[in-house]
Order: sequence, then C-alpha cells, then structure tokens
Amino acid sequence: MKDFNTFPRRVISHGPTPLESMPRLSQELGCNLFVKRDDCTGLGGGGNKTRKLEYLLAAASDAGADTLVTIGGLQSNHARQTAAAAAKFGFACELVLEDVEGTPKQDYYNNGNILLDKLFGANIHYLEDQQDCLEFADQLMISLAEAGKKPYLIPVGGSNEIGSLGYVRCANEVLEQIRGQDIRLDQIVLASGSAGTQAGLLAGLIAAGADIPVLGIAVSRDTQAQQTLVQSLLEKTLEHMELDPELAKGRVVADGSYYGQGYGITTPETIEAVTLCAQSEGILLDPVYTGKGMAGLIDKCRKGIFSAGKNILFLHTGGSQGLFAYREVF
Repeated sequence: MKDFNTFPRRVISHGPTPLESMPRLSQELGCNLFVKRDDCTGLGGGGNKTRKLEYLLAAASDAGADTLVTIGGLQSNHARQTAAAAAKFGFACELVLEDVEGTPKQDYYNNGNILLDKLFGANIHYLEDQQDCLEFADQLMISLAEAGKKPYLIPVGGSNEIGSLGYVRCANEVLEQIRGQDIRLDQIVLASGSAGTQAGLLAGLIAAGADIPVLGIAVSRDTQAQQTLVQSLLEKTLEHMELDPELAKGRVVADGSYYGQGYGITTPETIEAVTLCAQSEGILLDPVYTGKGMAGLIDKCRKGIFSAGKNILFLHTGGSQGLFAYREVF
C-alpha cells in the first residue's frame, strides 16, 4: 500500500469533525445512534465534498489549472463547495448546473445553494432537465482552453479515485474517534449518490483492516445500479492506493428503496426524517441526500432490521443550505 500521506492534498477542512451521540433520537428508535458531523467541515457552509476537494484541488494545482469546472443539479452541494474552494484558492469557477424535474420551484432558482454559488463568484451555466451536462462541460472545456484558460474538470460530486481519498481520511478519523470514545460500531449508514463518499470510506476501512459494515442509502438509483457504481469506484480507489481491488469483494451494500421518484424529489419519509432530527437533536439534514439517508435508517430501526441496542453511526454529509430552496415542502 502506498503511504497515504504522500498523496497531494490542499488542507481546507476543519477536522477532525465531531462524532456525537444522538440520545433523544436513540430513545425514539431503540438503537444507539451516533452521528459523524461532516456538515461541519467548514468550507462554504460545510459538507462532504470539502474532503474530496482537498485532493482534487491539489490535482488541479499540479496540472497548472486556473479554472475549475464541475457539473451538478441546480441545487448541488458539490457545486457550492467547489465555488467556495475556487474563491479561497484563487481559481475561476464554471458551474454546469442542470434543472431537476419534479422539484419544488418557488425558491429553487434563486435561494439555497444557487444564492451561495453566486455569492462565491461562480459563473453558472443553466441547463434544461434533458440537456447533456457532460457534453456541455466537454465543449466548455474546449472553449475555455481556446480562450487561453487552463481549465480542470472535476467530476460530478467530486467522485473519482482522487476525490475518494477524502473519505479514506475520514475512515481513519472515525476509527480513531470510536477507539477514543470506546464505541463498538455495528453499522455505518450514509446517503449514497455519486459514490465517492461510500467508496472512499470503504477503501479506508479496508486499508485499516476494519470490517464495520457500511450501508449506502441510494438517493437517485435502484439498489443494483448504486452497488455497481460504488463497486467500480471502490476498486479504482484501492488500485490508486496500490491495494488489491479484489479486497472490494463483498463490501459494497446499497439500498435503493428510499429515493422515491428520483434525485432531488422529496418523499414524505424524507420530510419526516428532516423534521424529526431537527426537533429531537437540533441537527439540520437536507431534502436531497441526508434526509433520504436518515429516512432509510429510521425505517430499518422501526422494522427491527437494525435490532434494538445496536450501535449505528450516521455519516452526516451536509447539505442543509438546500433547505432554503425547498421551503414550500416544509
């Protein structure tokens, strides 16, 4: 295995982020619940993408880039944190953002993450729901290069083998914290979208020889599609770390039962999960990722799939800024 500290990194995040108990929610659901507060990473309102951007910005700097280009939905948390990182380190920022059919529209175009993207000085390219974002981004890269810029394309969600290193680092943090707090975890649960967070976390646990199960609650795909996406990225991340990709076998578990009609479209269970966490723990989730992830955790506790007394860690990947774009559904 390659020495992890040799991978180029730009330090951005506040860390280690807290690992806290959730006593009132635990009492409500009958399991011992903990939360890893990666909503507190610090950059531009915080969230999981900050950890990924530490490695992606280092790669962009090494490539001599002066402009960051990335892709996402109109209320993308990743786009917001990329825009903040660009501002912090002096890059120009181009965001290719796609409208999402079925989302509430009263505040969607001007509030939440969009408001912050503009405040951070990003240039936003608005695409209709069915436009091809990747094709548009490729053409934008060509146009920027022809104009004398040096653009660097960051993938959707910062999710490639470089960005995933941020969650290898997070896995090490979690292991150190549970040792220090004398917690034996039975399960880690997180919202799983573009796959980099789940793949990186698993890669970190594998590298450390830890066998804690990780369940990804899919926010936009069925179970098989999400597991395939995470599996592929996990294998690439292990190879990037000079570990055997065969170590990924049997480690990827996802559940596509909770995403409803699609990405960014809320469900009644999502609304309940956001409200319950706010009113029992003072913790703000978001309607796109963590709300759906927590809805899955709540359902599994209530059904006894997570049996009483189990120690479960929820990885809070941030995104509460998006609540302001979804005001009408609350």
